Amino acid sequence: MARNKIALIGGGAIGGTLAHEILKRRLGDVVLLDIKDKEGMVQGKALDLMEALPLMESDCGMIGTSDYRDIKGANVVIITAGVPRKPGMSRDDLFEVNSKIMGGVAPEVKKYAPKAFVIVVSNPLDVMVTLFKKITGFARDHVVGMAGVLDSSRFRAFIAAELKVSVKDVYAIVLGGHGDTMVPLPRLATVAGVPIKHLLDEKTIDRIVLRTRNAGGEIVELLKQGSAFYSPAFSAIEMTESYLLDQKRILPCAAYLEGEYGVNGFFVGVPVLIGAGGIEKIIEMPLEPAEKEEFNKSVEHVRKMVENLK
Repeated sequence: MARNKIALIGGGAIGGTLAHEILKRRLGDVVLLDIKDKEGMVQGKALDLMEALPLMESDCGMIGTSDYRDIKGANVVIITAGVPRKPGMSRDDLFEVNSKIMGGVAPEVKKYAPKAFVIVVSNPLDVMVTLFKKITGFARDHVVGMAGVLDSSRFRAFIAAELKVSVKDVYAIVLGGHGDTMVPLPRLATVAGVPIKHLLDEKTIDRIVLRTRNAGGEIVELLKQGSAFYSPAFSAIEMTESYLLDQKRILPCAAYLEGEYGVNGFFVGVPVLIGAGGIEKIIEMPLEPAEKEEFNKSVEHVRKMVENLK
């Protein structure tokens, strides 16, 4: 049986981390592509990883390339290509430059990997995944944005750190756009089934919610050059595994809504079931009035950004 083929578009820090983890988990052969690889950077990363395969006990293949023909027939395509944020920048500030990059990537993916399950990581996420779908015309069940998994992981991590409990016992979810208007839902956050409202005071919960919204910017300010890469990479891996292994995980992702949550024609972060069919189901859950108001504000921000697409 042939191994899965996973194409990573973008050879930066996220792409390299993705390649390493995919090989380690033996999910499939990896193609790490960067069109600016004139000096052999991704080829060097690929060679380095290939030489580590015996130590990972992984027989998966690994190549680095700048030629889109090498992604032909990929089962999964993860797009991280784009300029990362710098201190003082919001995700929205990347709109113009990364739109041009996505405008070059999308037609090539359509040409060489038309049946792939595509995960978009590039920022501003909600706009980039919309642009990819507009250009390619891919079905909504095979195009998804990586946002909610990452934002929810950050929410969970901050709760666990505050309570000094295992992250394995913390459940939390974040909906809406991937930006300052995202909607963490403290009402649904629990530790081993216990609502956090019974474990933390309201002021502390509000502080954690605010930190979750600003988590990406916090890392950008600390790194000075570049943005988060470990947590986005592992978030995309969760989605990839659920698809390739038909795990039927329910994960918060940016999905193209067609009436769900009262939204039509936009990618918005909501819970979805990912299995071998791609996005097999969009989970609609009731929101309280205040949550719905925040969700609608987030959708409106996405709408305004998308309207700027040419």
